[in-house]
Amino acid sequence: MGYPQRNGEKYQPRNGEQSEFILITKAKDLVKHTYMMTGEKRFPKKHYKLVQRLQDTTIEIFERVQEANELDLSDPQEFRERQYDQKKAMTKCKTVLFLIEIALERGMISKSQCDTWTNYVVEVKRMTASWKKKDRERATAQWRNAPPR
Repeated sequence: MGYPQRNGEKYQPRNGEQSEFILITKAKDLVKHTYMMTGEKRFPKKHYKLVQRLQDTTIEIFERVQEANELDLSDPQEFRERQYDQKKAMTKCKTVLFLIEIALERGMISKSQCDTWTNYVVEVKRMTASWKKKDRERATAQWRNAPPR
């Protein structure tokens, strides 16, 4: 479970609680927002496939971020897998943005709702791209400084 925000700052865990990686929290927020937005009031049953695709794709984004975070940056094979999962999460974000665009064009959501929902997706995508870039920089520096075998 994510920790609440206070005054725009991440909650500081107490008594041995572990803080959650902020990108995982943002990915969870995207999933929750997507489920809220895809209720039957906005999306009639005839659009079930669009709803299912939106929900499944945001869950996959969350899973990719979480899986990437579990991989060891110092292991070259796991680093490659991590970079792949990060890339797939960003690609899935683009898919969700397109599906949101379809919902807007079909009149299922308003421009304001589209903008809010889009902001959730763009934030996850931006943070994932930044994380991927920083990982690449850290791995390059680590391998450069590693003693020859």
